Amino acid sequence: MEHLPTPPDEPPEPPGTATVTATVDEHGIVTGWSEGARRLLGYEPSQIIGRPAARLLADDTGEAARRAAGHQAAGKDQWNGTVVLRHQDGRHLEQHLLAYRRTPTGGAAAEWRLLCAVTSPPPHPESRPPGTPGAPGERGQQEEPAGPRELKEWAFAQSPCILAVFGTDLRLIAANTGMERALSLTEAEMRGLRMVDIAPHPVSEEIQARMRRVLQDGEPRWSEAFLPAARAGCADGPESGRPVSLTALRDGAGRLRGVCLTAYQGHEERPEGEQRVLLPDEAGAAAGTSPDIARTAQELTDAAVPRLADFAALDLLPARGEEAGAGAVAGPVTLRRAAVRSVLEKGPESPVAVGNSSTYPALSPVAECLAKGRGALYEMTGPALARWTGEDPEAAWIREWGTHSLMVVPLRTRGTTLGAALFGRHHNPAPFTRQDLQLAEELTARAALGIHNARHYTREHTTTMTLQRSLLPQALPDQAALEIASRYLPADTLAGVSGDWFDVIPLSGARVALVVGDVVGHGIRASATMGRLRTAVRTLADVDLPPDELLTHLDDLVIHLSADEATTEGAAEGAAGIGVTCLYAVYDPVTRCCTHARAGHPPPAVVTPDAAAHLLDTPAGPPLGLGGLPFEATETELPEGSLLALYTDGLLEPRDHDIDEALDKMLAALVRPAHTLDTVCDRVLTATLTHRPDDDIALLIARTHALSADRVASWDLPPDPAVVAPARQHATDQLTTWGLTRAAFITELVVSELVTNAIRYGKPPIQLRMIHHNTTLICEVSDTSSTTPHMRRARSHDEGGRGLLLVAQLADHWGTRHTPTGKTVWAEQTLTTPDPWAGA
Repeated sequence: MEHLPTPPDEPPEPPGTATVTATVDEHGIVTGWSEGARRLLGYEPSQIIGRPAARLLADDTGEAARRAAGHQAAGKDQWNGTVVLRHQDGRHLEQHLLAYRRTPTGGAAAEWRLLCAVTSPPPHPESRPPGTPGAPGERGQQEEPAGPRELKEWAFAQSPCILAVFGTDLRLIAANTGMERALSLTEAEMRGLRMVDIAPHPVSEEIQARMRRVLQDGEPRWSEAFLPAARAGCADGPESGRPVSLTALRDGAGRLRGVCLTAYQGHEERPEGEQRVLLPDEAGAAAGTSPDIARTAQELTDAAVPRLADFAALDLLPARGEEAGAGAVAGPVTLRRAAVRSVLEKGPESPVAVGNSSTYPALSPVAECLAKGRGALYEMTGPALARWTGEDPEAAWIREWGTHSLMVVPLRTRGTTLGAALFGRHHNPAPFTRQDLQLAEELTARAALGIHNARHYTREHTTTMTLQRSLLPQALPDQAALEIASRYLPADTLAGVSGDWFDVIPLSGARVALVVGDVVGHGIRASATMGRLRTAVRTLADVDLPPDELLTHLDDLVIHLSADEATTEGAAEGAAGIGVTCLYAVYDPVTRCCTHARAGHPPPAVVTPDAAAHLLDTPAGPPLGLGGLPFEATETELPEGSLLALYTDGLLEPRDHDIDEALDKMLAALVRPAHTLDTVCDRVLTATLTHRPDDDIALLIARTHALSADRVASWDLPPDPAVVAPARQHATDQLTTWGLTRAAFITELVVSELVTNAIRYGKPPIQLRMIHHNTTLICEVSDTSSTTPHMRRARSHDEGGRGLLLVAQLADHWGTRHTPTGKTVWAEQTLTTPDPWAGA
């Protein structure tokens, strides 16, 4: 087996520690299985993925499973508890599990991520704070003076700050009560897990990355991001996060031994006035951080109620109205309700539900503030609210619920008006102040930036996805040489698309070309480059270039594209060039030969009918764009019914095992019998992936077919004009044998013209070959001349020059392909007569 280069990855797990992870879909089916899970319970991914997760539970844990299901049904996003798991050998293992519900990007279905730590590092020394049984000062015991070590331990455990200690492997060793309270987890439940596992959130990823840098250079780090709550709906919601500082811990010799995480307590301990001053900063940790517009809008209203207002609503202009809102928006305006929040259950104050639209008249405070482009305060005793509520029936809710104070703030960012936010008070008797308006404007400005970015992301994502769909094959072409199945699995990236592609291209002589390629990078640039290369491959394939020559021409194209980008985008951007890999293979069902060449791409895999699996020995050419380096093509004869797998390197680069293990798993999945190739594709992805991939994956699997000898007929012809008539007779007799006599007239004319041209302008030996498969009839004439024939317009007095024009009119397709010994001119007809041999 050829060993491909192993990419750099995360450092290996230190001895004695492991994180066990698995994913389960909403129906209780296992969809992901890590190496740690395999070591813990003994099941291979192929044995458990796609099967019910309940089979992992021991018989006496049904109640725990039902409680977990109840959390899911109740809309909870986290569950933790102790369950008894069944090992593959029948043993029962008691483990504490954390379960997080997450929804992947791209519209994929929600899933549950289960994880636990096994064989944890040594626990933090236990301590007994005052007031616990056995602690100093407890009644009935003599009180002893506390020593310095005890005081240090109590200070860590009882500090009002959030404190946690992580080892050099970034796993939690100790946490104080502040950390436990903030994340709603005990130290025992968190011990041995990394920050990204304890509280899955982009902020946790940032904090963990900063921890790694602290361990590298020993310098302290600070994060403006806030420590995220681990559980949705916990006492410390997303608005109560805390800024984080990270400090290296050293031993007496100055060696780095760990990292101390510190986060200061939030607004709970501060006076009310200070709470309001902190409101925008705290809300900024959540509002505007999501690429989802609805979530960003809801984060704004959630942050404002009840701390700033009793009622908050966010109304948006239509996305196409942003251009109109480049300045102030004047006159009556129609807005769509994006979010609403109230101190009352279900927010009954406003009759406008989320998703519905309402029109604000020009006299309304909303229209006035949008026209002026700034926020304003309104009192119920003032003329503005009185006039609006008196003339607009949709504003009657203001009086009905006793709203006495109102703030309206336009959502503006980068010179564009996106909508308006309304804040009202009816439960809190204090009217809004100028300070409240300033806080509302700061909070709204952050949400406006988030909504603007979310809309920009949505437009770009839609554009790139549309581009990607237009560039990838919408349907695989009909051909008889190969049975084809494919999969395209995008990575979980904000870019949404990349430069991976595949293609199936029918060629002359019943042959088929298979292509798989990968342009380095993501987004529109990579997709656009991929589209240009795919078009180029199809063009080069249309002239029947051999695989090695095709890659050479493609190499030149990539060099030109890199030079163009260097000129357009600057030397620094273009100096790196365009990284492209490609594999091109051509299969001939007549000879059962597969000719293949690759440019920096993984070699294809083959499984023969006797279940022997291996990688094809394809010479490893350089990636495209280097220039001046040769590519080499190799021919391999494949038995009929062989499986041929082409793929991009994303399939071989999982996070939890090396490339050799991934190859072995892929080959094992290909060997397993399956009724359809779609099943084979799914098995390959299931076997090699335990989670959403870090890179996009293109997978193309083909089963080879062979044309039997009775579907191919050939004759060697002497270079004598007298042989044209016998050649026509050979063709007619063969059509009679195939039951295709209706095609005899056109076929005789085509054969006559092709043979005549070969005798006049070609070089011997000359061969006539006819191929019949399905509804296609192919006539080919080969000779050893390398001169390519061309159609020309014959003049009225010319005796020749009309042969190829006649062939082009009679046949559906025709062309010339060069061979190592000369050329072949071919013509293809589509038969309307049903195949009399079908099913034979």
